[in-house]
Amino acid sequence: MGTRDVILDAAAEVMAKQGLANVTTRQIARAAGFTEAALYKHFANKADLLVAVMRERSPGFGWLEEVLRGRVETGDVVINLTAIAEAAITFYRSGFPMFASMFADPETLAAHKAELVRVAAGPHKVNDAVAAYLRAEQQQGRLRPEADVQAAAGLLLGACFQHAFLGHMAAPDHRDTREAAAGFARTLIEGLAPHLAD
Repeated sequence: MGTRDVILDAAAEVMAKQGLANVTTRQIARAAGFTEAALYKHFANKADLLVAVMRERSPGFGWLEEVLRGRVETGDVVINLTAIAEAAITFYRSGFPMFASMFADPETLAAHKAELVRVAAGPHKVNDAVAAYLRAEQQQGRLRPEADVQAAAGLLLGACFQHAFLGHMAAPDHRDTREAAAGFARTLIEGLAPHLAD
């Protein structure tokens, strides 16, 4: 592993333990086994380093592509949506501490948003992908033709995000991931199923 990768791994570990607001470049350098000067050979400033950590050490959205692959017009739509919701909850739960802490540092948040614009990425891509899946099912007649699939994707993913958040808050009566995902999928499909239009 090169110096840059060692620094990114150390920064991700320090961020996970202390939260982004409390992280200093000195702490990251110490955890990586380098001087602060070494950090600045690879990153312009702290914000640049932290954005690189979020871009290169966060789980990413590859999970969604994997879950969606080959699901249109195959299997039960509720089962498919349950798989999507379960994967989304897992993703949000693992990424929440890193991404939530970003809002504590306006400079890092601004740099991260600029990077998302530069590479045409962002969290909305998950909503778009789920809506595209629902639209494809709609075209196959498995969902009502007038259903608002963009809104449905937002409702499903919003519920998944909240479930992950509540898990971090140790909320009482919190359902496990599988049970919650299945509940979200069943409830959503009640408003999308073709037979309800009759």
